[in-house]
Amino acid sequence: MASALAMSLAALPVAAPAQQRPDEQNEARRDLRAGNVRSLRDIERRVLPTKPGMQYLGPEYDPSAMVYRLKFIRDGRVVFVDVDARTGQVMGESR
Repeated sequence: MASALAMSLAALPVAAPAQQRPDEQNEARRDLRAGNVRSLRDIERRVLPTKPGMQYLGPEYDPSAMVYRLKFIRDGRVVFVDVDARTGQVMGESR
């Protein structure tokens, strides 16, 4: 029975990182082109290495606050990391 469960779980697709919604992407691109924020890739390069053992689920962008919220999960617990999109500095973490 356990092997049947393991086989059925193995057949499930692995979740890819969540993508930003199109309106968030447009706002982020506009702010990036205007030189107001750093690129998401730059921010991910800075933050992801600081979260070993955590699975990265993806970003959200808040254009009014100019903040990226990066979502991670480990051991069934979701962790949000808020990053100032202008500076790339981590502003806080919530669980």
